[in-house]
Amino acid sequence: MSDFSDARPRPLPPVWFELDTGGLRDISRDWRYWLEDRGSLTRRLMAVSGGQFDVEIVRQYMGKPRRDEARELAIAAGRWAMIREVTLYGQGQPWVFARSIIPLTTLTGRQRRLRHLDNRPLGQLLFNDPAMTRGPVQVARLSARWLPEPLRGDDEPCWARRSVFRLEGKPLLVSETFLATFDPRRRP
Repeated sequence: MSDFSDARPRPLPPVWFELDTGGLRDISRDWRYWLEDRGSLTRRLMAVSGGQFDVEIVRQYMGKPRRDEARELAIAAGRWAMIREVTLYGQGQPWVFARSIIPLTTLTGRQRRLRHLDNRPLGQLLFNDPAMTRGPVQVARLSARWLPEPLRGDDEPCWARRSVFRLEGKPLLVSETFLATFDPRRRP
């Protein structure tokens, strides 16, 4: 488990934009390829990794989402949720840090299975579920200070995307941050 504390304060919360609003016109074609796709990022990463793909749990716990996350999920600030943070590895390199916020009300009925994903990718479960719907994709340029210490690299800002998914109408928020070790010129 990683230690998120250090002497420097966290940066300001990121500003998220929906891609179709035109707020991020300066995104390169290579990054657009990865950020705009509405399909499974897991599936794409598996394809470009040549079969060398792994999921490592950074931490999974019951906690309170950040205010912007609660707002996206339309839940009251301070409500508890399961927070799952993982690193997606391709070819032995950390490529993506993913943070999923799953409200406790979502973890009922058939969605109880989300509590026990272990090292299985959440994306695989989501995109194989015929009851899944996905909201708009939002993107942001995140300060590396939002990442766990071992993933910060050279503190360069990282591209990230997030969406609210719904399983049988129940929401969960998935944010995916591309790490400095990921080359966006890769294509499946």
